[in-house]
Amino acid sequence: MFYIIKWSQLLTHMKRPRPFTAIVLLLLVTLCNISMAAAQPPQKPNIIVFLVDDLGYSDVSCYGSDYYETPHIDQLAESGMRFTDAYASSTLCSPTRASLLTGKNPARLHITHAIPIQGYRRIDGGKGTPLKDADYVMNLPLEEVTIAEALKVGGYATASIGKWHVCDDLAYYPEYQGFDVNIGGNHHGHTGEHFYPYHGRWRMAEGHPWVEWNTLPDGEQGEYLTDRLTAEAVDFIADNSDRPFFLYLSHYAVHTPIHAKKDIQERYEQKAPDSLKGHVKPAYAAMIESVDASMGAIMEKLAASGLAENTIVIFASDNGGHGRQTSNYPFRGNKGNFYEGGIRVPLIVRWPGVTNRTSVSETPVITTDLYPSILDMVGLPLMPDQHRDGVSLVPVLKQEGTLAREALYWHFPNYVGTGHPNPATPLSAIRYHDWKLIESLEDGTLELYDLKTDQEELYNLASSNRKMAKSLQQMLEIWRNQIDVQMPEINPAYQKTEK
Repeated sequence: MFYIIKWSQLLTHMKRPRPFTAIVLLLLVTLCNISMAAAQPPQKPNIIVFLVDDLGYSDVSCYGSDYYETPHIDQLAESGMRFTDAYASSTLCSPTRASLLTGKNPARLHITHAIPIQGYRRIDGGKGTPLKDADYVMNLPLEEVTIAEALKVGGYATASIGKWHVCDDLAYYPEYQGFDVNIGGNHHGHTGEHFYPYHGRWRMAEGHPWVEWNTLPDGEQGEYLTDRLTAEAVDFIADNSDRPFFLYLSHYAVHTPIHAKKDIQERYEQKAPDSLKGHVKPAYAAMIESVDASMGAIMEKLAASGLAENTIVIFASDNGGHGRQTSNYPFRGNKGNFYEGGIRVPLIVRWPGVTNRTSVSETPVITTDLYPSILDMVGLPLMPDQHRDGVSLVPVLKQEGTLAREALYWHFPNYVGTGHPNPATPLSAIRYHDWKLIESLEDGTLELYDLKTDQEELYNLASSNRKMAKSLQQMLEIWRNQIDVQMPEINPAYQKTEK
């Protein structure tokens, strides 16, 4: 630009340049512009993390559903890499989201349970559980360098649109964690309604501790939240098309309450359900279709803006599907426990020009891997002291190598409420190659499964393969000590009742 200005000034101050002189000067300016354009590096890739709340493993067509219709998500899988063995960092939302933002295991952060709304911490102990819930952190510490903050240093515009739920206090909202824009993100774990005004006035009337939906104060009657968040995301893309951007689009769907658009729901009511796989609820199916339409709108906007080939799109869920709304076929378990159905989730990465179309990876990966992967994909320095529990997936995405990691770990020193089928009790878990061990923190009971031959986790091999069970238990113990996990305490008030 310096030389362009200088030549422009020269042209301006020449009172009456002869035609030949003017032509020569114009040619020099043009050549200078071409030279400078060639010297400019290409714009860094944009990144979109498209996170769905409580979406089960097989809740999209390309992961096996014959009832739910997801053509746009399927198209994403056809243009990128689909992971078959991707895991959420937890079976609950807040821990997984905190790990995505920081690259750290929820157990290291001590954010191990879903964070309650302001001032309402879980009541520990009581008389019904042998252990007390371990205390857990209620606000994602500002000292953590989030992925948004790391990208801002690299010149990215950043937006968090949709669910946040990694804090209890307003001072820890997205705008204080590296995001330029926060639309719809607050301390709530779900909406009161999926239609405007979203917060659900009936909850307030009943004295429920629910504040106004203060990050989406405007809107129109009948507006659907998934559509609104999508429109906001499209506007953000348009406003930042001339610079690299990071869009964290975190839908509240398909979390309860189950509210769907009437016309879509009616169509599923006329469609035969997939009883074998447990995909049978029209309203839930309609919510999924609205999420899929959101993906379609985002991809359409990228294409229309000429950004599709320079935008990395990551599609994932924060935990398994809710067992009262869907089935996580073909796996056992659901949101709220640590069987495969509670933690194995869909993950698709579209990295234009790098990931092969329709590629599939069976490499076990986990939410914490997204942070270092994003930095690596866009050419920014890794931050190993920050994303300590994640590894870059770039070798897998390029199909040029494997990951230097033997095992994945989970630690849950809490109890899940009875709102979930088969809720978890305090435990730790490890996946080591095809082996998976779950250790009860209540009584030390072990469950050992060979996922290669028993993906439904029907056959506990802890007694028949004591050597492997003991080895994995020792690995868990070493790992817990290394990252300084919080442990539940004995509950002196516990009164065992006969079943």
